[in-house]
Amino acid sequence: MIDGNLVPIALFLCITYAIKAVVDARFRQKMVGAGGSEELIRSILQGEEVRRRHASLRWGIILVALAGGFALIQQSNWHELTPGMIAVLAGATGLGNLVYFAVARKIG
Repeated sequence: MIDGNLVPIALFLCITYAIKAVVDARFRQKMVGAGGSEELIRSILQGEEVRRRHASLRWGIILVALAGGFALIQQSNWHELTPGMIAVLAGATGLGNLVYFAVARKIG
């Protein structure tokens, strides 16, 4: 069942993302309309694309690491929230960030 507190949080996140998308689009439109050099616009857009791909890579690696942490918890048959369970999830998140850092250094 969905907790009643998740709906306002999800709504806030959706509104925040929509506002960010509109602000980014307006910024691009003004930059193009102001007659900025084509090379500058291209380099900014390429930089945004690289950041977007790196963000997707980062979250993909972190979520896979967290899935591994949850699988370890399931395998260990833990049913109650314990410090050990939190440590496994925190460690999986940290490991995911470290793997992302290593991968980003190799491709960047």
